[in-house]
Amino acid sequence: MIDKNVVSRIVDEWLEGKDYFLVDVAVTPDDKIVVEIDHAEGVWIDDCVELSRYIESKLDREEEDYELEVGSAGIGQPFKVLKQYLIHIGKDVEVLTKEGKKLEGVLKDANENAFTVTVERKVKPEGAKRPKLVEEDVTFAYDEIKYTKYLISFK
Repeated sequence: MIDKNVVSRIVDEWLEGKDYFLVDVAVTPDDKIVVEIDHAEGVWIDDCVELSRYIESKLDREEEDYELEVGSAGIGQPFKVLKQYLIHIGKDVEVLTKEGKKLEGVLKDANENAFTVTVERKVKPEGAKRPKLVEEDVTFAYDEIKYTKYLISFK
């Protein structure tokens, strides 16, 4: 079986000096290699082809046959690495907590330990007839959530 760490090192070599970053490398028991990369401004197919050819030039099919798939981290897919949080600061996201609560809001901040989302909620001020929307920052540790993903808007 092809070693995931070997593939990761090959991808890291290709990424050197580029604005792309590695999201995930997966290798199945039947040697299907799936590499996901991302970029703040999106991923170009030409770059996926270039990375695929680079990986193929470093692996020996005579030694071990494999299937290779190189692509972008899918839009609308859960974030897997901190850099995905960082490039989406200021954008709408959806968060699903481990308790099953789903929140939508604007990603305000992220670091190695936690991230903050600004959400709107209705609050009825004392003496008011109607509730009004107020913004509230909610901070999550990564182990408190099932996923965070970019919210696609067609407004």
